[in-house]
Amino acid sequence: MILTLKDTKASASIDSLGAQLISYRDSAGQEYIWQRDPSYWANCSPILFPIVGGLKENHVRIGETFYTMPKHGFVKSSELEARQEEPDRAVFTLKDSEETRSMYPFPFLLTVTYTLKDGALTMICRVENTGSSPLPYFIGTHPGFVCPLLPGESFSDYVLEFDEDETEGYRAFDPEHQQFDMSRRLPFPGDGRRIALNYELFLSDAIWFDNPRSRKVRLLQPATGRGVEVGFADYATVAFWTAAEKQAPFLCIEPWNGSGPCSDEGTEFLGKNHLQTLQPGESREYAISIRYLQV
Repeated sequence: MILTLKDTKASASIDSLGAQLISYRDSAGQEYIWQRDPSYWANCSPILFPIVGGLKENHVRIGETFYTMPKHGFVKSSELEARQEEPDRAVFTLKDSEETRSMYPFPFLLTVTYTLKDGALTMICRVENTGSSPLPYFIGTHPGFVCPLLPGESFSDYVLEFDEDETEGYRAFDPEHQQFDMSRRLPFPGDGRRIALNYELFLSDAIWFDNPRSRKVRLLQPATGRGVEVGFADYATVAFWTAAEKQAPFLCIEPWNGSGPCSDEGTEFLGKNHLQTLQPGESREYAISIRYLQV
């Protein structure tokens, strides 16, 4: 089921399969969300839960048992219960089931709420512990944005612009060992707060800012002032990715609490970085905002 939100300045469509944002358009009809061309990438905005990325050695240990689950978890391939509460608001829910407990042995309730207001879209993921023991998990978002936006432009015409100076730089993915290399941090690959985009930056996969100062970032065409701004106040880290070898016409901006495997981690679930934990009956919300930019 696809639900569509509208106001006078924008529209957004969400698929109940994964509660995935599949369209975000301004009032002129310009599309900002990647449209799932499988020759590049068949997704467009998956929600990552209860893991972010893949698993080291393709499994994870929880207690004394080893589990496997798909990369980025099972929400992206799950059908969520959907309801549209207002023209500008839709809610999607997923409860644990026999299938999810075969991969992740915990009771939970995930609620995803999308709200469109004055052209800006907010997505809030609310995790609730419905069980009787602590709930450990990881959570992230993975929206892909059209880049370049307009005919005649190129990927390299765009920049990533951070709100703060990112003095600590980023972690690179090690494709040989399928993990982030935590033995070194690479310097900020730009000038001031801006990174000029190029495909070479992503040839090893995602680049991950595991301790960013910023809580907003813009994907921007400086010559036109057009693009998108993503806010991620509730997420500790942010990564960026595109299918570089295919020179794909999109860029993903990925706020994470967690990450793919790291070189300083083992296969223990509780030993992974940025672990989130809820006590029985507790809940926590994680919001991102998306706003198109125009001069």
